[in-house]
Amino acid sequence: MELFAMILINTVNALLSVIEICMLVRAVLSFLPIKDDNPFLLFTVMVTEPIIAPIRALFEHFGWFRNLPIDISFLVGCVLLSVVSTLLMVLV
Repeated sequence: MELFAMILINTVNALLSVIEICMLVRAVLSFLPIKDDNPFLLFTVMVTEPIIAPIRALFEHFGWFRNLPIDISFLVGCVLLSVVSTLLMVLV
């Protein structure tokens, strides 16, 4: 049972790392003149939007960070993924 838990935790941690990399790539791509229908950009949006959208909706609901020029929900999503990843590594 302990081996299964370790495999599961490592798999989830690897998935979180992939999502973090996709978030970084999406952030870099947002500064480049790329069309919105680019398949690589669409893939990164598809992978990262389930993390970012709830945070963005929460911030909009409460009216937080409304007048900032950057997307704070993106930054908060990255921090949350890092925290979860770190907590998982502590469990291993």
